[in-house]
Amino acid sequence: MDNGHYLRFLRPYLYQMPSPRASVYARFFSVSYRDPVRCKGSHGPGQVHSASRSRCVHSSAPERPATATANSDSPAPDAVSPTPRRLTVNSRVQKLKEYNALRYPRLGPRPNRMSVPSFRERYQDVTNASEEVVLEGRVMSVRRAGSKLVFLNLMGGYQQVQVMICLSHFSDPKPEPEQFKDAVRPLLRGDIISVKGTATRTHAGELTLKAHELPTLLSPGLAPLPHKLINQETMVLNKHLDLLANRRTSDIFRLRSSIIKSMRDFFHEKDFLEVQTPVLADYAGGAAARPFLTFATEFAQKELAMRIAPELWLKRLIVGGNDKVFEIGQCFRNEGIDTTHNPEFTMCEFYSAYSNLDDLISMTEDLITRLVNHVEHLAQNQLKFLENSKIQLPEKKWKQIEFIPTLEDILRIKIPNLSEADALPKLIEILGDRIDFAQGSSLTLVELLDELAGKYLEPLSRDEPVFITYHPACMAPLSKSFVCPKTGQLVSARAELFIKDREMANMYEEENDPFEQQRKFELQLETQKAMSPESEDHGEVDKSYVQALQHGLPPTGGWGCGVDRLVMLLSGAPRIGDVLSFGTLRNVVSIRQAAKD
Repeated sequence: MDNGHYLRFLRPYLYQMPSPRASVYARFFSVSYRDPVRCKGSHGPGQVHSASRSRCVHSSAPERPATATANSDSPAPDAVSPTPRRLTVNSRVQKLKEYNALRYPRLGPRPNRMSVPSFRERYQDVTNASEEVVLEGRVMSVRRAGSKLVFLNLMGGYQQVQVMICLSHFSDPKPEPEQFKDAVRPLLRGDIISVKGTATRTHAGELTLKAHELPTLLSPGLAPLPHKLINQETMVLNKHLDLLANRRTSDIFRLRSSIIKSMRDFFHEKDFLEVQTPVLADYAGGAAARPFLTFATEFAQKELAMRIAPELWLKRLIVGGNDKVFEIGQCFRNEGIDTTHNPEFTMCEFYSAYSNLDDLISMTEDLITRLVNHVEHLAQNQLKFLENSKIQLPEKKWKQIEFIPTLEDILRIKIPNLSEADALPKLIEILGDRIDFAQGSSLTLVELLDELAGKYLEPLSRDEPVFITYHPACMAPLSKSFVCPKTGQLVSARAELFIKDREMANMYEEENDPFEQQRKFELQLETQKAMSPESEDHGEVDKSYVQALQHGLPPTGGWGCGVDRLVMLLSGAPRIGDVLSFGTLRNVVSIRQAAKD
C-alpha cells in the first residue's frame, strides 16, 4: 500500500492488517486516497482526504458514496442516498449557473423535427444528406475529442443515434471557440437536448447527425444518471432510473403494452365490445376475496368496496343484449404480496353468449398461440433484451385432464361423494398422510381440493400446457354444474389453463338459472364463514344480480386471465413486481418515504 491507497474496513474483526497471503472479502463503503507527498511519514486519519477520482464501485449494497463530479461523464453510483445526492445536485446546479445553462425553455416551431427511430429508418442507406432535421432526446454518453469536437449518443423512442458536434461543420456565422466550449462543456449524460443538422456517415460507417449549430439544452439532468443498476432496492424505488439504465426493464415495460394491445385486437377481430364497468360499488362480488373498503363524500354513511372482479357487471351486460363483451382493467384484493400476487392487478375477462366450454378452450388456444408468436417476433426484432420464455406449444391438440379422475389415478384412491355433508372428513381419512394439512381445524373442502390440485395436477403443466377440466361443483359457485358420467360426481363446466405450473386462464359455462345461482351464493357464504369464523363480514347474496338473471341470461361462456401473470410468463420475469410499472404495492408505498428519508 505504498502507493497511497488504503481500505477502511468496517467489520470489527478486521482491526489488524491481514497477512499478505490472506484473502479478504469486503464490501466497499468508502474509498479514500492518501497523497504520499503531502502526508509522508504520517498515517493519521487527519492526513487522509477524499479522492477526486471519478471512478465508482458497483455492488449490491444499498448505500453508496458520492462520486462523479459535475463536470465528468463517469458512471454514476447505483444507489441514491440523500446526502450525496444533495451535494451532487447542488454542485451540478452551480456548474450550470456558471455557464448560464440552467434553463428550461419552451419548444418553438420545428417544422423539420424528426424522432430518432424515424431518422434511423429514413437515412439507413444514406451516406450524406442535404436536408436539415431536428432531433430531440436524452444524452446517453459524451465523448470529447479536443476543444472543438464532441460526440454524443442521443436516445429517443427507445433507440440511439450518434451526434457529431464539430465547430468547423457549423453554418455561418460560426460561434467563437470560447462560445463553443461554454455551450458544450456543461453537457452530461442524462441531459435532454435539441440539435439541428444533417445525416452523414463517419469513417467507421456509423449513421450520425452532423450538427450545424450549437445544441439547445432543453432540460438539464441535475442528478447523475447511472450507467447500470444492479441493486434491487434502488431499482424499485427509482423506477425511472431503472428504465433508463436497464434495457431489459424497458423491454418488459414495452412488451406488456404490446401484449395488451394484441389481446384487444384479438377480441375486436371477433366482434367483441370493449366496456368499462364500475370499480367502486357498495358490494364487491364475482370472486371469493377480501375487498378494499372505503367511503365517498357523497355517501358519508355508506361503506363502499373496490371491485375484486368485473364478472357480475359484465354478465349483466350480456342480459342487456350485448352478446360479446370484454374488459381489461384493474382489480383490487386486500390480500398478501408475493412473487405472483399483488393487491392491485390487471384482469382481462370476456363473456360470449351461446358459447360452451369447448368454444372457450378453442379461443384460449388461439389467443395464447397468437401471443406467444407475437412475443417471439418482438424479441427477435425489437425487444432484444428479453429472455426466451421457452414455451413449447402443442402442434395439434392441447392436453386436457379431468380433475377427479386424474386425482384418483395419481393417488390410487376413490374420492367420496363431494356433494355430501361429510365429504371433508371422509376425504381426509382416505388421504391419510399423503398431504400436509397446514390449515388445521379450519380447513374447508374447497381448500383441500385446491391444495390437492396444486400438488398433483398443476405440476403436469411443466412440460406442456394443460387444461384441468370439470372441477368439483363446490369449487365454482358461478359455473353451471352437471353429473359426470365417469365418476357420478357433481362437477362444474369449468376449465383452467396451466402453463409451467402457473394458472393462465380460468373459464366456465356461466350459471344462468336464477334459482340455482341463489342456492350457490348461499353455499358460498357458508364456505366463507367456515374459512373465517372470527370475521364479522362474510358478504351477502347479491340479490340484484339474481334479479338480473330473472330477465334471462342466455347460455354464456365466461373467461378470465390475470394479465400480470401472463406478461410474467411471456417475458420470463420471475416476480410480478418486474412486470408492473412501479412494482408491487410494497414498493409503491415506499417510494415517497424513501425520498423523505
